[in-house]
Amino acid sequence: MEWFPAMPLEGWIATKETVHRFTQIVGKVRLATSTRRNHWWNVPFHLTGRGITTRPSGGFGGTPIFTVDFDFVGHRLVVDRLDGRRAAFSLIGQSVASFYGALFEALEDLGIAVEIEAEPFGLADDTPFAQDTGHADYDPVLANRYWRVLSQVNLVLERFAAGFCGKVSPVHHFWHTFDIAVTRFSGRTAGPQPQADPVTREAYSREVISSGFWFGDDTMPWPAFYSYTAPEPAGLADEPLRPEEAAWLPQRGSHLAVLRYDDARAHDDPVATVLDFLDSAYRAGARRAGWEAVLLASPPGVTDQVLAPPAREAT
Repeated sequence: MEWFPAMPLEGWIATKETVHRFTQIVGKVRLATSTRRNHWWNVPFHLTGRGITTRPSGGFGGTPIFTVDFDFVGHRLVVDRLDGRRAAFSLIGQSVASFYGALFEALEDLGIAVEIEAEPFGLADDTPFAQDTGHADYDPVLANRYWRVLSQVNLVLERFAAGFCGKVSPVHHFWHTFDIAVTRFSGRTAGPQPQADPVTREAYSREVISSGFWFGDDTMPWPAFYSYTAPEPAGLADEPLRPEEAAWLPQRGSHLAVLRYDDARAHDDPVATVLDFLDSAYRAGARRAGWEAVLLASPPGVTDQVLAPPAREAT
């Protein structure tokens, strides 16, 4: 198996823009039919053996229990009810408008009534989904590679998450920003943020160090691994990062620790390189923000005091 296959943004931008909107439509269905969790943990997708899933949704207020899965091996969208009823359709040849129509027809056929805000979130082109015939590119090879990259990054982030025994999010794929991330929490509140919107206030109501991967966008047109500390402590960008290719980049008044995907791929052991990068960025944030890093450590995923190796300071 090749770790981290090539995924240049320019090579799949048309498919990415279409698939991103597909996931936003399904993600909004999940948002409307799931129980709210702290920091919006109910909303993102999780990985499966063939694609990504909403996980079981509904079940209250008369809505059947159901899941919606993207199958990036067979290239289908599958809606399953708990009672065994199923509706599915091909992802190939769909525009955003036709995908939107086919999904809601499938939901209606299964007796699932859902209302969503039917327009993109945070995208430059905010054409309503039902009217968007311009985004209609879906290359099955590239869509499958997107899922394979997600699957590999998911496992690397799971391994990174194992070294922390405090509050930590699942590894999950966000449909609004199209990234995959895991977040560690210090256990302290971040303080009120009256100037922020409700989505941001809930996401960052506690001190966090978040680590993840995104596929690139207009501002950073290349895939990369990243880490940030929020609220950002003074002097964070003065901290060293590993490997030498990693850097702190300004981002909306704060800083991102960034390791380009292709730089990680160029190393003999790209997985170890990414884990080392994420660890260096975490330790930088923990040092500057005064986290009790030793108490929060669980290397390698063990808290049993008989079996666990000694934790090392975040220095």
